[in-house]
Amino acid sequence: MPPTLSTETATSETRRRAARIATEVLAPWVWVLGLPLAVAWQVTGHRLGEALMWGLIVGITGSLIPMAVIVRGAKQGKWDSHHVTNRAGRLIPFAACIGSLALGFVVLIVGSAPHEMIALAAAELACLLVALAVTFGFKFKISMHAIVAAGATVMLMRVYGPWLALLFLGVAWVCWSRVELKDHSVAEVSVGTLVGLIVGGGAFITLASALG
Repeated sequence: MPPTLSTETATSETRRRAARIATEVLAPWVWVLGLPLAVAWQVTGHRLGEALMWGLIVGITGSLIPMAVIVRGAKQGKWDSHHVTNRAGRLIPFAACIGSLALGFVVLIVGSAPHEMIALAAAELACLLVALAVTFGFKFKISMHAIVAAGATVMLMRVYGPWLALLFLGVAWVCWSRVELKDHSVAEVSVGTLVGLIVGGGAFITLASALG
């Protein structure tokens, strides 16, 4: 028997609920806050104080400060939501992210942070600059969810081992969620994933090896 209207509606709502969960739980700010703490924990030899210090420098300047600007702007109606799904509204959020993280990057260098942390901040900056160029230079709303999730997965694999390739399941889930919610197209999440892998992950691996 063909599915009834109520069954189709329930299935559609279940899909959207799963998509909303992925979009929030695997949002860029969540990755950018947790990733540096995870990397710092490993590269400092599990020394809690040092791990928190270096991890929070990147997490606060790369995630919390920009997110505070974005949420405030969303409440003031400057863009549609804290995910800033309208392409034209992304300039100020990009500027906030780049400016704040650049400050954290300088602090890491001046403070002689572990080279992996410097490489991490540099890779994140590179991703932001590429995303900015693509978004406004090519007028293509590249997915930051995809960039950050894919890049973070490669970074964690480099630091903890290849078994963390399992996180690509999360990358696939969040990419699906952005398309399911109609915030991005398949092309936008696909290009975002490639940028995350090549620019984010590639820059991190290259710089961490060169600086080490």
